[in-house]
Amino acid sequence: MKIDINGTSIGYSSGSGHPEADAPAIYFIHGAGMDHTVWVMQARYFARHGFRVIALDLPGHGKTDGPALDNVDAMADWLRGVIGATCHDASSITLVGHSMGTLICLSLAARFADLADKLVLLGTSAPMPVADVLLDAAQDNDHAAIDMANTWSHSQRSLLGASDNPGTSNLHMGERLLERMADDVYFKDFSACDGFSTEHYDAIHTPTLIITGDQDKMTPPRAGMAVADLLKVSELVHLQGCGHVMMSEQPNQVLDAMSGFVRG
Repeated sequence: MKIDINGTSIGYSSGSGHPEADAPAIYFIHGAGMDHTVWVMQARYFARHGFRVIALDLPGHGKTDGPALDNVDAMADWLRGVIGATCHDASSITLVGHSMGTLICLSLAARFADLADKLVLLGTSAPMPVADVLLDAAQDNDHAAIDMANTWSHSQRSLLGASDNPGTSNLHMGERLLERMADDVYFKDFSACDGFSTEHYDAIHTPTLIITGDQDKMTPPRAGMAVADLLKVSELVHLQGCGHVMMSEQPNQVLDAMSGFVRG
């Protein structure tokens, strides 16, 4: 689906829901190089349980007009504008982010404390440094950037071809998704992650769920635990045998944790 805001075409998914006018809203924010399709299962679930679902494509990603942004606070300001244009009458707002998307959630919660009622952060780290070899490959639009990030994002089980979704390969689906992005998008995303800092943020009091995977090489579990220490109210769910792209590797476990926190 698409919506036009101030002359910009923005791609998103509603999860095919039919919410009430004042239904609680849940916004899904994807990670670097990705788009709203990583949230298909979660979007459909919450849409069928009375939520207004907006799973967004960030600027320059998926079906949203570019250019891509290279600063987390700028991405968060863009998201704040989208929320204001799409959900001013919601009874509550939950922000769900994965990887780079978690930084956008943190930026909003720190600078606009009254905007969201809950946060869900999957595969998070603050700061979120990016290896020079990955930044350099992304700057050159070299496929090696996709190869490295995609491999590091998957658990050993996925690397061997196993999947909770029969007949699919998490590793190859991840590669095809990243191959859809335009030139320079990956470099801008990674630059935004690498330059992120919480030093200028106020304390975050928004209740937050953090989900980590024990085989996550992009944002190791200790990084998620460190983010929990930055928050005033947080819960931590740790998934065994799971890598960075937990929505595809352990979709049921992720959804169970999200549902219990968001609907609880």
